[in-house]
Amino acid sequence: MDSSCLVKRYVNEIGSEWVLSITDPVAGNEIYAVCITGVEVISAVSRRKRDGTIASADAAMVIATLKDDLLNEYQIIEVTEQLVNRAMTLAENYGLRGFDAVQLAAACEVQALCIASGIPPLSFLSADKVLNAAAAAEGLSVDDPNDHP
Repeated sequence: MDSSCLVKRYVNEIGSEWVLSITDPVAGNEIYAVCITGVEVISAVSRRKRDGTIASADAAMVIATLKDDLLNEYQIIEVTEQLVNRAMTLAENYGLRGFDAVQLAAACEVQALCIASGIPPLSFLSADKVLNAAAAAEGLSVDDPNDHP
């Protein structure tokens, strides 16, 4: 799950209800996030705080909850040299932003592990149309939380 989707768990916007339903531990879904995802979500929340669209106290609560969830609820994917090399290729092939390419490279690696292990394939979740198109071109099943208002 990339940060454009995950942020919807913590900040109410289009698709938040859907994201909350699939990330609820009761749903039993494995949620994979690259270690940089926390940086991206905190950046998005902090920008909203700076712009005045979220109160400082709410931003602090969101950030604390996110940090706890990163430790306890998500499967964290570390950034390796292999992942960075794949991300560079994806950035070049699809014109992706840097962190988006890292997110996609990580999803491709997890997908390969799922296939090799006989585990059902993952769904790549992102609210970024360009990233979703690249993920689909790489053979991933894609879903956009903005399609679930």
